[in-house]
Amino acid sequence: EVQLVESGGGLVQAGGSLRLSCAASGFTFDDSAIGWFRQAPGKEREGVSGINVGDGSTYYADSASVKGRFTISRDNAKNTVYLQMTSLKAEDTAVYYCAADLYVRCPQNLVVAGTDYWGQGTLVTVSS
Repeated sequence: EVQLVESGGGLVQAGGSLRLSCAASGFTFDDSAIGWFRQAPGKEREGVSGINVGDGSTYYADSASVKGRFTISRDNAKNTVYLQMTSLKAEDTAVYYCAADLYVRCPQNLVVAGTDYWGQGTLVTVSS
């Protein structure tokens, strides 16, 4: 059974940092792409960033305005993907979800098109 468990969310002041973790199990981690998505109150879910776990290639969605502030990475030994978030803004407040693509494994495709496997989400609140 595919399982994705997010952690690391919380309350932070604007300008601060958080690191989210996505612990994966139930599939071959190295043969996947993992992405981060977020859904702010009253808004649709949007893709933020994705990574091919095997080769480390990454993608950041322009629409999310996170380039230069967020960094996605992975630790294959721990079956975990991270999202390091810096210079946080109030508009980054959202529930953050990680998701896994076990088939196409293209980070851009994952972030744009979504996938079938999702975690339960972790709440990030940025106070201004």
